[in-house]
Amino acid sequence: MKKIGAVVGVSLLAAIGVASLGSAQNATLKIGAITTLTGRLAEFGRQQKAGFTVAINELNAKAGSKGQQFELLLEDSASDVNKGLAAAEKLVNGNVGVILNEYSSSIVKAQAQYLSRQKVPNIIVSASDESITKPGFDYVYRINPPTDEYAKVLFQIFTDTGIKSMAILAGNGAFEKSVQASALEQAKLKNVEVVGNQVYDKGLTDFRPILNGFKARNPDAVFLVGYQEDSVAVMRQAKEVGLNPKLFAGGAAGFALPEFITGSGSASEYVVTATAWVPELKTPGNKNLYIKLVNALGGSEPTYHAAQGYAAVLVAADAIKRAGSATDREAINKALLSTDLQTSYAKIKFENFEGYKNQNRVSMVAEQVQKIGGRLQFVPIYPRSLFDAKLLFPTPAWDKR
Repeated sequence: MKKIGAVVGVSLLAAIGVASLGSAQNATLKIGAITTLTGRLAEFGRQQKAGFTVAINELNAKAGSKGQQFELLLEDSASDVNKGLAAAEKLVNGNVGVILNEYSSSIVKAQAQYLSRQKVPNIIVSASDESITKPGFDYVYRINPPTDEYAKVLFQIFTDTGIKSMAILAGNGAFEKSVQASALEQAKLKNVEVVGNQVYDKGLTDFRPILNGFKARNPDAVFLVGYQEDSVAVMRQAKEVGLNPKLFAGGAAGFALPEFITGSGSASEYVVTATAWVPELKTPGNKNLYIKLVNALGGSEPTYHAAQGYAAVLVAADAIKRAGSATDREAINKALLSTDLQTSYAKIKFENFEGYKNQNRVSMVAEQVQKIGGRLQFVPIYPRSLFDAKLLFPTPAWDKR
């Protein structure tokens, strides 16, 4: 398997069954991509890169030896807004017709605004800040669900388990604040009392004063939104101070990564988190996708970011095929508007609804960290109509609370 290169001048070639596109039949068809290969968000980029790799390899296999080649130009934003913008500018100047981008909402929103001004189609892979597609931009299309969906699936669990009060702890980034806002909106709709609502600055390492404050208010649930290092620190310190609600709920991000379990250890058990994809979903080819993603990750467990990266490449390739060009941005933009593609991740169709623009409709699912055969692992539990596993509590007494 060929590897996707990291920064400048590194690419991945693959064939696709597309008739001659552009002026030269043998010319490669370029797709731009930006993700966080280095820096504090590098794990999300590693996952997306695996998805890109699997999709490119699939396209190559389907095309055969005579198919026209796709070239994925992958740039590293290094977990930084300005470096992400520089990467976008480089791809724009390189006459790329469509660009995929990454995870962090703060980084992605800046790129989306810039690319829309440049009239370059931009496929959002994993960022979920509501404001990216609400009200949205003419050249921006999002595969990932917005943060309202993150909150909705967790509040389904709250309703079913009789949660009446909650405390919220969220980072101050665009993604975290968007999930926080969605949680507050759901709390109002579901009549859940918010007894604590705290935003913390990036770089905070001691959460114990906040967690002790929550403990004093005795909420039924604690709703958490943070990245990888924060998720581990919060849960380890929650156990340390004896904060023991009926449920800890994570709004995806760091709480949905395998590293959350390995870093938090026993403190991760029973934590529930939203996620956009699990291998147990019954979408066409999903089991095979899971196996391929595991291989691309060197044996590591894939997350929804990998599945979304896979889908994004297929969407871009499909749009280029229907546009008849890899460089005609207006033709590609028009093709994206009519996208109707079933992938192993989900069905992709960009729509305008409820104030969103060019937003794919896909619901989140929820999983819980449970001990299976002596090993802590993510187990999908919601919606209950899709999964057989049941929600577990630290003690049977919670069922009667």
